[in-house]
Amino acid sequence: QVQLVESGGGLVQPGGSLRLSCAASGFLFSTYAILWYRQAPGKERELVAGISSTGGVTNYADSVKGRFTISKDNTKNTGTLQMNNVKPEDTAMYYCMARGTYNYWGQGTQVTVSE
Repeated sequence: QVQLVESGGGLVQPGGSLRLSCAASGFLFSTYAILWYRQAPGKERELVAGISSTGGVTNYADSVKGRFTISKDNTKNTGTLQMNNVKPEDTAMYYCMARGTYNYWGQGTQVTVSE
């Protein structure tokens, strides 16, 4: 059974940090790229960051460059999004997606940036 389970979301103050994780099972994780998307209320889902299957190539939305870092550990079947210096506009539901032979989505984890 394929599963992608996000964790690590929560309430954080502006300027703070959060570390989101995406635990994968049921498929060959090392052959899949990992992407993080987010969707704020009333807005379309947007791509935040992506990393290639081997971890050698990463890309980021302009809005998060220099603040967020994406990584994946193929030995632990885990993807991670380190979020630093968060801003209120980072508030959204964050989703992990594994892209490969098939595309798999997690259920999402809520991030709220507020005083």
